Amino acid sequence: MQRLTFGDYNHSVIDVSPNGSYFVTAYNNVSTPAKLTLVDNKGKIIKDIGNSKAEEFDNFNMAKTDMVRVRSYDGKYDLPMKITWPVNMDKNKKYPVLISIYGGPDKGTCWDSWSLTGNQQWYAKEGLIQVVMDHRGSGHFGKEGQNYMYRNLGYWEMEDYSKMVKWLVANGNADPEKICITGFSYGGYITSYALTYGSDVFTHGMAGGSVTDWSYYDSHYTERFMDTPGENPGGYKKSSVLNYAEKYKGLLQIVHGIADDNVHFQNSIAFTSKLQDLKKDFEFMAYSNSKHGWGGNKNMHFQNLKNQFIYKYLLEKPMPAGLVK
Repeated sequence: MQRLTFGDYNHSVIDVSPNGSYFVTAYNNVSTPAKLTLVDNKGKIIKDIGNSKAEEFDNFNMAKTDMVRVRSYDGKYDLPMKITWPVNMDKNKKYPVLISIYGGPDKGTCWDSWSLTGNQQWYAKEGLIQVVMDHRGSGHFGKEGQNYMYRNLGYWEMEDYSKMVKWLVANGNADPEKICITGFSYGGYITSYALTYGSDVFTHGMAGGSVTDWSYYDSHYTERFMDTPGENPGGYKKSSVLNYAEKYKGLLQIVHGIADDNVHFQNSIAFTSKLQDLKKDFEFMAYSNSKHGWGGNKNMHFQNLKNQFIYKYLLEKPMPAGLVK
């Protein structure tokens, strides 16, 4: 086997010529907008033929994005973390953190690839550290990493995510009092788990469509990784958000579609009931006639809900009127 592409890039699209003599590669990384290059079948670069970065790009004060790798607690893995830093960052200040995750076996979301959105740049100018991170079982480390999660969902994600957050606090000017995590579906599960089991590290969360106990979820998916409750009672107990509700602190926004036929509504109801019995404070929003996600004005409402949470608790200032959709 011989590699024909070049450099530390994400070569996302390869188009091969009809006779196989040449190919065009579209490639990028966190600091390089997409480019096109013609290469021969020996790996020799023939010609650069496209660059999405226009000359005007450098005239703008854009937020910087870095890819870093943090060594896991046990020293076995270099965990990937993509960070978009605040614009004009002051190294003498502490900044709130917003971590977007999914989690789960073989479901990596953190890639060394170019990303640029208006939302990302807006929050960078507002002073928010924005993070995407992956754990050992995310697929980057093959089946070896995923094996850690067998019969033990949640635990290793939290171990690895916590280590990366502590790196941000020690090295990235992160405010340890404003560590917010957000995700939907399995990401909602991890967010809920972070504000309970992992609440010594994570202080705020926005959880949507969340599994809160794996005995409530689809048997095909759950038993693939957890076996049955009868075969793995300890694993089900250890992975349940409900069993760590007493550890809940900080503030969690919980959102669910009432008609969710994937992650059933009972997941959030059981969790909120437990928090109420423990006299814990949280925010809750239900979306009627909505399944596992929703569109239209309900989705606009959902986006506003999250923006309001970010401004109120992380940025601690009024949300600009122009941001309301």
